[in-house]
Amino acid sequence: MQQHQIVSREQWIAARKAHLAHEKELSQARERLAEQRRALPWVKVDKNYVFDGPNGKLTLGDLFGGRPQLVVQHVMFAPDWEAACKSCSFWADGLDRMVPHLAARDTSTVAISLAPSAKLEAFKKRMGWTFDWVSSGSNDFNYDYEVSFTREQIDKGVPRYNFGTTPFYGPELPGISVFYRNEAGEIFHTYSCFARGLDMMNAAYQYLDLTPLGRHEDGLPYPMDWVRLRDQYEPQAKGACCHG
Repeated sequence: MQQHQIVSREQWIAARKAHLAHEKELSQARERLAEQRRALPWVKVDKNYVFDGPNGKLTLGDLFGGRPQLVVQHVMFAPDWEAACKSCSFWADGLDRMVPHLAARDTSTVAISLAPSAKLEAFKKRMGWTFDWVSSGSNDFNYDYEVSFTREQIDKGVPRYNFGTTPFYGPELPGISVFYRNEAGEIFHTYSCFARGLDMMNAAYQYLDLTPLGRHEDGLPYPMDWVRLRDQYEPQAKGACCHG
């Protein structure tokens, strides 16, 4: 941690106000970006995707639950895994409590993974999640929306993840996709984001970015090496801290 100047309250407020000007610039840029995002063209979904849920088969249209908008959290969970990806679970922890708020704004949410529904339900129960979660193991959804990749695709070495801007680092990768359904029942793919584009949906990271230590991931084997499933963090000794 870098050394910090210790100043009076008045000096601190002056420095904080100077930084506030930069924060306002970012807020305004973010609002412009959101407007540009909403103005992006759409792609009509012509393929009939059928998913496996805990109570049977569901079409992509069913996942909207009668609302016009659908946010899909692509959770990494391969059929032969016994648990979902710990990093995807980090995002899913935050998503779970947002579901009612999103529903109030005409938006349904669902997690989709390749693993069979029984595994998804067992892990969902373990994590205490309440969001809908369905299996795409019997269709091409994960591959069409480029969060799962075949061995042949990986061996070719041609980047496909994050619109071809990020090299492969595994057959299962994270993402979020957004869909719109009109009154005629037509479905359109409106947006997807991957990799660092997912940062803005992780509230824990946003809180850490407010702190003096920040995410403090430098020096780790990889940035999210510290993340655990929520029931796997070891209790911290009373009075212990990162400098102990």
